[in-house]
Amino acid sequence: MAPFIVRRLFISFFVLLGATFLVYLLVASAGDPRSALYESSAPGKQQRIDAMTRNLSLDVPIIPRYFAWLKGALGCFVGSCNLGNTASGAPVSGQLSTAVGATLRLVLFATVIAVVLGVAVGLITALRQYSGLDYTVTFVAFLFFSLPVFWIAVLMKQFLAIKLNDWLKSPSIPAWVILVAAIVVGLIGWAVVGGSRQRRLYGLLGAGAATAVVLIYLNFTDWFAVPTLGPVAMIVLSGLTALAATALLAGFRTMTVLYAALATAVVGVISYFALDSLLADPSTLLILALLVLALAIGAGIGAAMGGLFRSQAIKVCMLTAFGCSGLVFISHLLDAYPAYSAEVNGVVIATIGASTPNFEGTFWEVTLDQLAHLILPTIAIVLISFASYTRYTRASMLEVMNADYIRTARAKGLTERTVVVRHGFRNALIPITTLMAIDLGGLIGGAIITETVFGWSGMGKFFNDSLKIPDPNAVMGFFLITGTAIVIFNMLADITYGFLDPRIRLS
Repeated sequence: MAPFIVRRLFISFFVLLGATFLVYLLVASAGDPRSALYESSAPGKQQRIDAMTRNLSLDVPIIPRYFAWLKGALGCFVGSCNLGNTASGAPVSGQLSTAVGATLRLVLFATVIAVVLGVAVGLITALRQYSGLDYTVTFVAFLFFSLPVFWIAVLMKQFLAIKLNDWLKSPSIPAWVILVAAIVVGLIGWAVVGGSRQRRLYGLLGAGAATAVVLIYLNFTDWFAVPTLGPVAMIVLSGLTALAATALLAGFRTMTVLYAALATAVVGVISYFALDSLLADPSTLLILALLVLALAIGAGIGAAMGGLFRSQAIKVCMLTAFGCSGLVFISHLLDAYPAYSAEVNGVVIATIGASTPNFEGTFWEVTLDQLAHLILPTIAIVLISFASYTRYTRASMLEVMNADYIRTARAKGLTERTVVVRHGFRNALIPITTLMAIDLGGLIGGAIITETVFGWSGMGKFFNDSLKIPDPNAVMGFFLITGTAIVIFNMLADITYGFLDPRIRLS
């Protein structure tokens, strides 16, 4: 593996070197950034022209100018980064770091949601091939994929953000909404459960009734005005997290693993009460440290209680610990909601920008503010990416499930969960990994349309503004970040292949 990584880095370096030289020549030859100033009649015209000439080194020939930029760019990999100045005289590295941070916050959050939902739905539709669920998901996926993102953004601003903000000021769920939601969720339960007609009917009635009861309870307790999880919900959800982690990674044939997961959930509930004062206004570093500690405790419980199934127990307990940590995090966010809503005058769903200007508050209020600004652009990106991951996963799973080794696994008497998760899904992830690497590498460059519609100052807007001038240093800074990201993510995908399929050897 090490020789492969070294060779790949060596080749990628020269590929990036040649690409940067070509792009720099193209941008530098695209036009004179001072052309707008030449036509200006404003006072101080010559001073501004001279300043831009110095900032962009336009009095130096293109080739020497490129090598001067390259020297500063190479310093970014050894700790002394200098990507030059923009046309206005500001350092490119400063503006680039701000844009990268905004884009990473948007892209990573949206991509994780799209991958989880798309892969899960694609897996289910592959197992329910040619069913009503399969046809419905296929239709919805292609519908979302074909919709223009700017049109979706405008609709969401009007009917999701504005209408929902108005509703949240005095939230009350009408009876017809509860009925419609129960029917829709019930139909989803009917499609997902599968099996005999009686089993599907149980899925329909169970999912529909549970949805109606939950919505009635939330409406009766005025939960949407003052949301909270509370001890009872924390205990119930932690237990469900342990059950879900066990079902996903081990199954219920080995009760030892389930007991270890439930023990981890108990520790999670205890930490919910024990850490209440410590998490009143924590720092990001403390949150990350507590998450690492939770994973370590989960691994320890799995190792201590797993017995002969220690390996499975460790994975299940770590997943349970992660889920319980997420519940604790969500609980504190919900507790901070009333204070945040009062600070922003009830405009909880933001429609523009990455954060509220000059907003100050506790860690949880600031986090809520950032999440509020992520909601609309995240949904816009997820709707587009959801179709790709769903269709790729479905196609990959159908191909894998017809392979000879799957029939052999079933002939050996393995459970269907083991056949699907351990043998089928693991091998089906190989093309999905390729798609994820391409998407992540490309999305680092920003989503220009989404960022423009929602006023998000990320990499897409940075590149678009730089190209209009044109500003060679800013464009090259953008290209350096995106090119390096694509190389790294593709190399990570190649390495992941070896873990997903041991037959793949990289040397």
